[in-house]
Parts: sequence; C-alpha cells; structure tokens
Amino acid sequence: MDNTEKGRPRDLGPEQVRLMQGLAQEVTIRRPQVLEGGATVGELAWQFGKDRAAIGDRWRYRLWPRADGSGRLDAWAWVYLPYTVRRTDGSTATSTSADLIWQVHPNRPDLLDEVLDWYAAQAAGLDQFITPQDADTELLARLAARGYTRDAEAGGDDGHWHQFNRRPLVNLAEPVLPGGFRFRTAAEVGSAAATRAHVDAWYPSTFTETSMAGVQSMLPYRDDLHVLIEAPDGTLVATAIIWFDPVTRTAEFEPVGTHRAHRRQGLATALLWHGMHRARDAGAETMLVACVGAAGRPAARELYYGVGFEPFARDVPHVKRAP
Repeated sequence: MDNTEKGRPRDLGPEQVRLMQGLAQEVTIRRPQVLEGGATVGELAWQFGKDRAAIGDRWRYRLWPRADGSGRLDAWAWVYLPYTVRRTDGSTATSTSADLIWQVHPNRPDLLDEVLDWYAAQAAGLDQFITPQDADTELLARLAARGYTRDAEAGGDDGHWHQFNRRPLVNLAEPVLPGGFRFRTAAEVGSAAATRAHVDAWYPSTFTETSMAGVQSMLPYRDDLHVLIEAPDGTLVATAIIWFDPVTRTAEFEPVGTHRAHRRQGLATALLWHGMHRARDAGAETMLVACVGAAGRPAARELYYGVGFEPFARDVPHVKRAP
C-alpha cells in the first residue's frame, strides 16, 4: 500500500499510526532488541501527536500490509524531509536532511530492501540518515552494501545515539520528595499547565499547546499517567508521560524532564519511582525508557541506572551523503 493519491502524498494520520503501533506490539513481544528507537508504541504516539501540526506536511509514509487479510502490517516506513520550526525563545530549528523511521517484522527481512528503495526515492538528493539497532545484523549488512557508513559524530562518545533500557516493575522504592513538593497529574492541572511544564523542562522548545492537544489525542495517552511534580510556589517543576500498552503489558517513559531551575534536587528520581508505581498499578509488568547512551553525556543514563534500569539495545546511526 503506497501513500500516494494522484501523485500527491496523503497525510499520515492516527489510523496509520495505530497500524504501526500494532507492528510495534508484535516486535516488542517477539524480538524487542530490533525494535527501532522511534517505532515503539509510545514513541510513535509522542512524535506524531506533538509534530503533526507543525511539520506534518514534510512527512512521507508507506505501509506494507500482511497478505493474510488480517489488517496488520509486515512493515512500514515514515520519512522526515527538511523542515524548519520556531522555538519558544524565538529561534528556529532546521533540518536539511532526510531521516527514516521504520519497522519490519522479524519474519519478513526480505522487505528491508523494499523499504530502503522507497526511502532512497523519497529522499533523492538529500543526506539520508537511518538509525538501526546494533542487533539488526540483516539491516546493517544491507546498509553497508548500499553505501551507508556509520555516522562517527552522532555515534561517538559525545554523540546523540540512544540506548534502550528496561526493568521489571518489582521491588519499587517509595518516592521521596523535598518538603512542600507534591505529585500531580495532567488530569488535575490541565493541558495549559502541563504544556508549560514541558516547555520549562526543555527550553528552548518547539512544544506548544497545539502540540499537547495532539499528544493527548493519541492512543494510549492517559492524563492520569501523565505525572508531574509541583513546587511549594505552585510551579510545575518536573514532568513525565507514561505510555501504557495493555497488549504487551509494558509501559514507556517519553518524555521525562525537569525545570532547568530545579535540577539536582532528586526530583527526576522521585518522579520515576512514582511513575513506575502508577504504571504497575495500571497493569504494566515491564518499564521501558530510551536515553542518550554516549559516554560523554552520562547524566540521563546514570539517572535511569539509579532506579534499576538496565540497557538491552543501542542504536547505531548511519548516513549516506548526497552526491
């Protein structure tokens, strides 16, 4: 199933994202170490929800339906083409390259070449980035044969490559907050306040109330699993969204952030423990989180290690430069 109609790409919509999430569920159960970093149930909802209004016209996608008529997918691909967005400080963030998010069912490695051919056609004339997992040896071999090379900058000790971490939701410590601080949820504080908490944590951010509305419209978002910390003066100083998937009984933190003026007080640690208790109470058995894994940027990695997460996969950024 291509996504073109009379030569024009159709918009990627929630219906297609749900199909993509269905494949994410299958890979999570069968072979999670090759689950592409942007292709988890939570990450798909987060990326689509927050960015559709701002850069959705710069996306292209294709679906490969399963031949058995089940309505499920054997593969999908989603390309980001060059775009520019404005940040909250008035500056702009610009991408001048193409980036692929994709997933192929572990039983259908033969489709990898079709995905890569389609990507090459969509991104012709651009630098083409792709970020496979280190366990995906089938894809790594195909990339080498097609002229892709490891991105030394992105994948180095000071790069922005990510590792995937997990922990079982057992033996959870009780969260400890400084005096006067308290836990809240987005259900309690409302969308505008939850948006401000995210912007403060990720300043300068491209996130807006429109972004938040998009996120909250996505499955499996729950405002009772969107957790925050409120300071004594009423400022929301930490935020995390928990994406709980009842099919796989996994939950994922995405994103997690602390107000830039309230860091190094143990707030993120407390919010993670609190969030894991809520995820377990909702029915989750395993917690997932991705973070930068580079040795030169250890802060996030050490935070998650401190609450019991262990790495089980990492990505390996690759690039094919335009002629």
